[in-house]
Amino acid sequence: MRTLTLRFIIVAFIALSAALLLPEGIGVRLAELNLEAVHRQAEPAAAPADRGVLVMGTSPDYPPFENVNAKNNGEIVGMDIDIARFIAAELGYSLRIESMDFNGLIAALQTGRIDFAMSAMSATEERKKNVDFSSVYYIARNMIVSRKDEPLETVEALEGRTVGTQLGSTQDLFAEKLPGIRLKKLNRIPELIQELKTGRIDAAIVEDAVAVGMTSANPELTLSFVPSEDESNGYAIAFPKGSPFVEDFDAVLANMKQSGQIDALIDRWFPSGETDDRAPLLNLNFGILKGYIPYMLRGVYVTLLFTFVSALFGFVWGTILSLFKISRIKPLEWFATAYTSVFRGTPLLLQLFLIYYATPQLFRYDISPLLAAGLAFGLNSAAYLSETIRGGIMAVDKGQREAAMALGIPYRTMMASIILPQALRTILPALVNECVALLKESSLVSVIGVQDIMRRANVVQAAEFRALEALLFAGAIYYVLVLILTSLAHLLERRLRRSD
Repeated sequence: MRTLTLRFIIVAFIALSAALLLPEGIGVRLAELNLEAVHRQAEPAAAPADRGVLVMGTSPDYPPFENVNAKNNGEIVGMDIDIARFIAAELGYSLRIESMDFNGLIAALQTGRIDFAMSAMSATEERKKNVDFSSVYYIARNMIVSRKDEPLETVEALEGRTVGTQLGSTQDLFAEKLPGIRLKKLNRIPELIQELKTGRIDAAIVEDAVAVGMTSANPELTLSFVPSEDESNGYAIAFPKGSPFVEDFDAVLANMKQSGQIDALIDRWFPSGETDDRAPLLNLNFGILKGYIPYMLRGVYVTLLFTFVSALFGFVWGTILSLFKISRIKPLEWFATAYTSVFRGTPLLLQLFLIYYATPQLFRYDISPLLAAGLAFGLNSAAYLSETIRGGIMAVDKGQREAAMALGIPYRTMMASIILPQALRTILPALVNECVALLKESSLVSVIGVQDIMRRANVVQAAEFRALEALLFAGAIYYVLVLILTSLAHLLERRLRRSD
């Protein structure tokens, strides 16, 4: 048992240092290779006079402007991407793309994570207070999407109804001014589609290109145009305040408009609006997953790597905290108690956001999404495990400790070779539960762009404008992983019982 414990500690610290403490280490590098260029995507051919790298932030769940080409090589594609590539090449820069949620783009600009954001973002007066914008490159029209069996074709017809919009979008700001409606704000377009199909909202207000895609993939939906009142808030490129790139980007955009390149890209990327009126059984069509299954399964590696690193870090740090709590050194006991109180008393998602967005702003270190997620989940898990491990240590018979002390065994040797091995047997079911919880909670890391199972399911949702099929498949993957994990835990428990 002593040899097994020693080996486990050695392996633990080697894996921890490789995956967390060394950003360029093996663990993180392997994970970054598996991100399929969705999180960080380099321009294939740099401009002849390469002046460096421009980092672009986008939310690739809004086709045809930006989405992940999951059926092929996993690149982010779309009209915005083509425009950004052309501008970067004209200015002599290479382009790297950062994937993140739409509502995190402004924060990423303000903290210096990205040089510019391009994600069908409207240059509203509210946003202009926080970021700078280029000239408008596309003006969209708002459209009402509703169910065919209960069509809502005018703004007046929305009065007294529940209307959905994407949080932070131009359509969201437009809907806030409509009288007599109940507004429901959601993060992503696939969520709007599912809410509309299930009847939780009566209509959704989206822009024209997205509305055509929604109705093409969902024949039970219909659309109608909203009369245009203000075309000043078109789509533009966002920059940090005082960015030196605004004028250069404007000059290239002006040339693209004059030469007709923008119009050519619109013709290339916008859907034709052809619909398939065949309604699948139970309104489920798993045929849309054809070609996406290998892409989604590649997220298993990232999910398992993240879960393993977080659980390992949480166990090692949680063990140290538990020893602090039972020590006779009061400052260590106070620190461990305060740490546990803070991390158990604040939401895990908040901790994740703080580590990911605050680190570049406070410490000038561009922390990767996988590293930020590993730290957040590991630190949070350690707070819970410290209490579990402390309970296991206290459950060991007091006579074991007294006998060791009577034999003159040093404290460290006693804890490592006598007390902790017995405590681990006692708390093994609780440790397995914590690993299962980490595996399932890992889906939260998708909000900062880590390409785990859930993020890849979101990509399929956005590409196909259907919400349920990809989620069900992702749920099946998680369920199989949990079954495997619990089966391995049961084998370990039986092995330990035999050794008794």
